[in-house]
Amino acid sequence: MMDTRTGFSDSTDMISGSSGVSSTPATNESEPPLILSDVSALDRLSETLESILLEPSSSFADAKIILSGGREIPVHRCILSGRSPFFKNKFGDSSNKDKNRNVKLEMKELASDYEIGFESLISVLKYMYSGKINGLPKDACACVDEGCSHEACRPAVDFMVEVMYAFHIFQIPEMVTLWQTRILNILDKASADDILVILSVANTCGKSCNQLLSKSIEILVKSNVDFVTLDKALPEQIVKQIIDSRFALGLDKPGSSSFPDKHIKRVHRALDSDDVELVTMLLREGHTSLDNSCALHYAVAYADAKTTTELLDLSLADVNFRNSRGLTVLHVAAMRKEPNIIVSLLTKGARPADLTPDGKKALEISKRLTRAVDYYKSTEEGKECGKGRLCIEILEQAERRNPLLGEASASLALAGDDLRVKLLYLENRVALASLLFPMEAKVAMEIAQVEGTSEFTLESVYSQNLANAQRSVDLNDAPFLIKEEHLIRLRALSKTVELGKRFFPRCSEVLNKIVDPEAHKWKNTPEERELKKQKYLNVQETLNKAFTEDKEEFDKSYTISSSSSSTSGIVNPHTTPFTFQK
Repeated sequence: MMDTRTGFSDSTDMISGSSGVSSTPATNESEPPLILSDVSALDRLSETLESILLEPSSSFADAKIILSGGREIPVHRCILSGRSPFFKNKFGDSSNKDKNRNVKLEMKELASDYEIGFESLISVLKYMYSGKINGLPKDACACVDEGCSHEACRPAVDFMVEVMYAFHIFQIPEMVTLWQTRILNILDKASADDILVILSVANTCGKSCNQLLSKSIEILVKSNVDFVTLDKALPEQIVKQIIDSRFALGLDKPGSSSFPDKHIKRVHRALDSDDVELVTMLLREGHTSLDNSCALHYAVAYADAKTTTELLDLSLADVNFRNSRGLTVLHVAAMRKEPNIIVSLLTKGARPADLTPDGKKALEISKRLTRAVDYYKSTEEGKECGKGRLCIEILEQAERRNPLLGEASASLALAGDDLRVKLLYLENRVALASLLFPMEAKVAMEIAQVEGTSEFTLESVYSQNLANAQRSVDLNDAPFLIKEEHLIRLRALSKTVELGKRFFPRCSEVLNKIVDPEAHKWKNTPEERELKKQKYLNVQETLNKAFTEDKEEFDKSYTISSSSSSTSGIVNPHTTPFTFQK
């Protein structure tokens, strides 16, 4: 008798024309072959079952699977329990209608070793509902690089290993085998860093992925992936197997430059603890340097972004130094997809045009790692820019014009010479950027360390002016005193605006139209500079006049309220200007 489940999968796969691998099920010779009407009936049944998953609002879903981002997928316990021993155990006796009603399963708890994305999980659930073996969804498996075939770029690799791992978790071994075969078919086209991902998941899946495990190890043995990268990405026993094989083949030997000595290891451990001060102390001992230890490469790959910035500020490393794999620090930063680090490196002189040994620039690396669907989705109006797209935009801008700090900003010049007005201008511009472009603003503000300074507002101006007035200070002589903390804030905000103009010109153009509506007309002539200065002086005069009037009203109200309170013990809140309340 034919295995109904397997036959169902294979027949629908053949009639739907998907790119999945299919095999004709073994049947009894006396059993008549399926005729076209049988196949059509199975196909209709498959589509009906799949529609139950895709339209849960009208299909009485009684459970939910919740992904890490909070997205929920309504599912049906009876179907999943019938198709998977894993879910049968999770849901228990689904015949008891009062038990486990509307169960919620956290995906990070079901699959704790590796994160499974929405598209990957939907693909797995579609098979469990319909029996169809589908190919790779183009939208989820294509990167941004138009020159890529998308057979083995990171989005395709991520999708395949996530699907294989999900089938392993849900205890559907025939599908683990199928997806292992698919990954084996693209293994020779994948990059060494992508094979690290494949090997890690194959090892998690255990014996069912032995073939994939062996082939991945074989490729990494002959690759130039260094010991530190292997050690960070793979379990200890797998790393030992790769190193031992390299020794046996004469590809490496103990004590070579491929292995960090004890001094380099100490520097790396200090970076793991985000202790730049300890790194500096270790460097003073003279046993190694930032370049010899590839400390900057290590920090960019594994340390906190703030730690990387502090390490760069030491100015003790060549920002374009290449490690044993021939990669610059910017190449490693592109692999990590952290925009803060990329901007920090570029401002320190990292060259975006430098190539990897296989001829890729940092921009191409970033494009190969970013899903096209995520990139173009974040270009839609009102959508927050994702990290992948942000990295690409920064590197594209760097290639168009190598960014150098210290150039004059037209917007700051427009703000005039008065420091108070300039501060208010910068506060407003950065606040508006945070509202309209939160991801881009966050990158610039973190690098400029804006959060470590005190916010400057009109309220602070009024508060200080009030304090001055109470001390009988002439308001015309000193309406507001600039302190060191204000100058620090001004420098941080100025750097934020400068970084925005260099790396996020699209965002800056929008802000210019709102904050600097006349910026595009400004020619920087002496007449226009004087005109702008006069404009801001008028604003200052208006503020001072308003303050003086408020103060007089306050003094008057205070006298009346004091008199009233002395007789009735009650202060009328409507007579006290709210501006001065604390």
